[in-house]
Amino acid sequence: MKYQNLGGTGISVSRYCLGAMMFGAMGNRDHDECVGMIHRSIDAGINFIDTADVYSQGESETIVGKALAGGRRDDVVLATKFYSPMGEGRNRRGGSRRWIVRAVEESLERLGTDHIDLYQMHRFDERTALEETLRALDDLVRSGKVRAIGSSMFPPDRIVEAQSLATQQGLTRFRCEQPWYSIFSREVERLVLPACERYGMGAIVWSPLDGGWLAGRYRKAADIQKGTRAALTQRMVRTQFGAEERIHQSKFSLVDELEKVAGEAGISLTHLAIGFAKEHPAVSSVIIGPRTPEQLEDLLACADLQLDTGTLDAIDGLVPPGSNVNPLENGMVALEALSPERRRASGRV
Repeated sequence: MKYQNLGGTGISVSRYCLGAMMFGAMGNRDHDECVGMIHRSIDAGINFIDTADVYSQGESETIVGKALAGGRRDDVVLATKFYSPMGEGRNRRGGSRRWIVRAVEESLERLGTDHIDLYQMHRFDERTALEETLRALDDLVRSGKVRAIGSSMFPPDRIVEAQSLATQQGLTRFRCEQPWYSIFSREVERLVLPACERYGMGAIVWSPLDGGWLAGRYRKAADIQKGTRAALTQRMVRTQFGAEERIHQSKFSLVDELEKVAGEAGISLTHLAIGFAKEHPAVSSVIIGPRTPEQLEDLLACADLQLDTGTLDAIDGLVPPGSNVNPLENGMVALEALSPERRRASGRV
């Protein structure tokens, strides 16, 4: 396993980050098996684990806490997130100080630790002043409950705004960003990843397999069923009505072509996709999110893979740099502004 500094934090993290979203009700309900996967990952050299309070409504954090009990906590850089709704209360979400100071205590309890190495804002909160959020996070860092802070899925203008505001106010800066990045989702190469490099932020990229597409899991429309990652991803990005079939057909065709590229390189499609995500110089770590031990072993097998220039050029020829196969897939936050609640006074609640 290779390691790299997480931006300018001085924290050394493995090039693989074990994502825990699939641990619990959203994926693998067998706690013992999930704990075993975490232990296997640590034994293989992964020292970076990423979860979130919203993953299975806290169950993922609980599983990670179980796995790190008994002396393994110091072996890992532990990351979690806040922002998404946690229960029915209207204020149990977002970036307000009121919620952040409670959310962190609940996460600490579930994780069974007295500090979080990296506390990330899961999405930008349009309803809360950014200074409010940054001051609350700065207090957590000063208290020792949090070591570093980061953002997730921030558009480039919000990344710049957060950096500027923190500098002006003397507050702790976001030290990393967690964008969606894969062969099928390359828009972040235009502005987000360059912004990370400019501000010394580490990029922790997620969904390198594009919800299973780049593992070759979906070959025809019937494969995309309720409960699959592709179906979940489609709901998350709110694909434009009428465009689903066209986008799916594009992906089916590209998967076939990318398999040929992988075959010429002597590797699997999955390994091609993971190797691509690690290649960008702004990327500190790639989040892998296995649901089963078998998936984990396959991902560990390509931990040290480095793609050659010819293979990378072939990928560029199929999906041009800075482009998305689905043009909406890196616009999740911006899409909030398109809802009636954001555009029409009569729609506000």
